[in-house]
Amino acid sequence: MTAEDLWKEYARKAGIAHMEYEAWAFGDAENELAALTAGGIKTATSSAFPLYEAEGEPLPQAGEYSVILDSREQAVCVIRTERVYVTPFREVGEEQARREGEGDLSLAYWREVHERFFRREMEEAGLRFDRDMPVVCEEFICVYVSTGAPGRLPP
Repeated sequence: MTAEDLWKEYARKAGIAHMEYEAWAFGDAENELAALTAGGIKTATSSAFPLYEAEGEPLPQAGEYSVILDSREQAVCVIRTERVYVTPFREVGEEQARREGEGDLSLAYWREVHERFFRREMEEAGLRFDRDMPVVCEEFICVYVSTGAPGRLPP
């Protein structure tokens, strides 16, 4: 299912046809992270703040909707952003790591995986990672799951 089709289905049922949305996939493990989101396990994500500045992109805002895509750009679910905050990488806490739903849910795991990911992303953009780099932390809820999505929630 396309992002547009899933959004139209959800927006009609929710009575919010006037709302806008973004469609995107999570970083390295699109399918796994989309399934964790559709299953209600992943309820947060984080990204490198300097990349927003470099690309002139606005930060996500509470109340915004996103259609989460898999590696084939098929729509998996719809999320609504609940909270966004910016904090230095070194100050990202255990709660954020747990909510991201990855690995063993520990802060140590989060730091290892995200440092590697952020270093690569920053390098590709011609920027340098350091542990004081601001990180955009986003908390969300999954509000709708495609009928064909892995980890589908019961209706």
